[in-house]
Amino acid sequence: MVRALESTRREIGRSIYRIGTPLAANPTTERHLGLAGATGVGVGAIVGGGILALAGVAFATTGPGAMLAFGLNGAIAMLTALSFAEMASKFPESGGTYTFARKVLSVEAAFAVGWVVWFASIVAAVLYAMGFAYFAVIMVTDIWSATGHPAPAWLSSSHVVPGLAVITTVLLAASLMLRSAGGGAWANIGKVAVFAVLIVGGLWALTKQTGGETGAALRPFLANGFAGVIQAMGYTFIALQGFDLIAAVGGEVREPARNLPRAMLASLGIALAIYLPLLFVITTVGVPSGQSVAELAAEYPEGIVALAARHYLGSFGYWLVIVAAVLSMFSALQANLFAASRIARTMARDRTLPRPMAALHAKRGTPVMAVLITSAVVIVLLLVLPSVAAAGAASSLIFLITFAVAHWLAILVRQRSVSNPPPFRAPLFPVVPIVGGLACLGLAVFQGVVVPAAGAIAMTWLAVGGAMFLALFARRARVRDAASTARNPELVTLRGNTPLVLVPIANPHNAEAIVTLAHTLVPAEVGRVVALTVAVAPDDWDPSVDAQPIERAAEVQGELLKATRKIGIQAEVLTTVAADPIAEITRVAHLHRCRSVLLGLGEIAGDNRGSPVEQLLSMLDVDIVVLRAPRDWNLTAAKRVLVPVAGRGGHDLLLARLLGSLIRTGQHHITFFRVLPTLAGDVDVRRARDGLTHLADDDLRDLYDFEVIRSDDAIGAVVERAKDADLLVLGVQRVNKRTRLFGNFTRQIAMHSACPLIVISHGR
Repeated sequence: MVRALESTRREIGRSIYRIGTPLAANPTTERHLGLAGATGVGVGAIVGGGILALAGVAFATTGPGAMLAFGLNGAIAMLTALSFAEMASKFPESGGTYTFARKVLSVEAAFAVGWVVWFASIVAAVLYAMGFAYFAVIMVTDIWSATGHPAPAWLSSSHVVPGLAVITTVLLAASLMLRSAGGGAWANIGKVAVFAVLIVGGLWALTKQTGGETGAALRPFLANGFAGVIQAMGYTFIALQGFDLIAAVGGEVREPARNLPRAMLASLGIALAIYLPLLFVITTVGVPSGQSVAELAAEYPEGIVALAARHYLGSFGYWLVIVAAVLSMFSALQANLFAASRIARTMARDRTLPRPMAALHAKRGTPVMAVLITSAVVIVLLLVLPSVAAAGAASSLIFLITFAVAHWLAILVRQRSVSNPPPFRAPLFPVVPIVGGLACLGLAVFQGVVVPAAGAIAMTWLAVGGAMFLALFARRARVRDAASTARNPELVTLRGNTPLVLVPIANPHNAEAIVTLAHTLVPAEVGRVVALTVAVAPDDWDPSVDAQPIERAAEVQGELLKATRKIGIQAEVLTTVAADPIAEITRVAHLHRCRSVLLGLGEIAGDNRGSPVEQLLSMLDVDIVVLRAPRDWNLTAAKRVLVPVAGRGGHDLLLARLLGSLIRTGQHHITFFRVLPTLAGDVDVRRARDGLTHLADDDLRDLYDFEVIRSDDAIGAVVERAKDADLLVLGVQRVNKRTRLFGNFTRQIAMHSACPLIVISHGR
């Protein structure tokens, strides 16, 4: 039996880093986990394979000081859990580190984080599938041998372990697709019970030896000095990783502000309460007389726990470790398949992975495609990877880097959440995230130096993902992100942005409507609305002689102030003097680095080539929004919004921000409208309808509608459909400064429709 343990693959023992039992998860927004359930997720994710695989490495590196290495790693993990807890209380949604990055960073950066974390969880599943298969074969072989008969030859075949790993992965994937619950509770309870027996048995054996024997076993405590402790920390930190799964399922935890922080800290505390006593009894009563724990671990690094247990509990102790290994590897495989599929589904909902991966089974509520694709990647890696050691090290490296990023995000969230701070705030800010982040970064550097291939694998995976994102996902992901930030303006602040909308106003009668629209686009709590009035006067103007420019500007300004006061909107008022109002508006827009310019327009005529408005638009490179509405029109009256879409998508980002803002401020129903030629077939109609769906938000599907009709008169079809709308939104593209904003399509619709109209054009 010992000989079998000696043959344990080092790549499994030294690369395993994550263990857990997936919770009974409903991938909807239902919160069904209490404090005990959430804590169980963390305990199941941390306790198990890590200590079995890495205890020998730690003992061989630093002797009894392995206890100190695990204790220091526990302190770093606690700091990291505090940062995770703060952000999870602020964003109680599923997704973990990816969700935090999506809230605070750009969509591109969030994709990078999610992509590598998904990969890390997939490789973890590969490692644990191999580990489970290997220890299961050992168990079957030893049981067979115990009956007095030789084990079948096929059990020693090189194909048995990967084959069993693939079969187990398939069965667990099927379970995750058939049930919304992750399962594995009994495996979790079983392995914790086994560790409890190992610890109690070791403490009982400790009472039978003298204090001198115990002290001798603990000397020398640091076999290789403190440098050995640091080295052991680098090897073993990942054995305490897994509390982040609690954040990953934060959307399913009741009272998240209270339960998430407590569950994370409690699960780590329980894990350390198991790990440290176990390491102590291994050191003091698990080593034969005359041999140190460092020597035994150097000779049998993968089998140290089993050998120690057999020394003080006999064969019963050995079998306890084998059972613990099988249960730990099995539950770890479940956890990683579960977590990776949920990360993939969350990314798909944000369009940073293919949208079908976000779909839930109609009856079971399970993310079938996300589980299927994740499991397929795991199986492919099981079959093609010649060695999983470097990939496992890459996973460890990725998690350490993302933990460091999480600490940085915690600092940004605390600084940028002045008006709406996280419900749970880590103590000693910013010491906790700074110290924790530097420690994680330091361990990541250690991992990269020790296993250079880990960094290469991580960078290769990131490069592949980046190319896929830019080629396949970027457009729709950015549109979805624009809609999300419009619906939740706090995200703008969390990302450190303060957008400014410039509103040049010459007609006081439309001041209320246009300022209301500006405030809808950029609320005062996240950005600025600057209303500009230009007193038009010649260059040689003498105000003491001609006061009309001042009087006209004052009249407009007065009406503007009345309008903002009436509707309760904060807006800054800026008045300037210039001979050329078009050039002045352009100058102010560039000076203040405006994100967008909002203009009011009385009419869009059929022959107004080179009009002042189009001159202005040709000079601006920012987003343009033009409002044409009747006098005293109110945006709140626009319940039915019609959005004709041509399919080119050049203004999707601005359109998503506009529609998201409208949805946020009122019950507006959006209808996307597409006109196809009469010769278009049913397939073309279905494709056109599917092409419109990326503009809609999955969470607000009841507020969106899609219409595709056949007609050879697109203008007439839009005009006719606009009769039933309260607001018409048209998007136009600007190719260069010589191209008119209002083409014939826009002009004809504007001329023949009385519906209030918004024309948008994305900046070049």
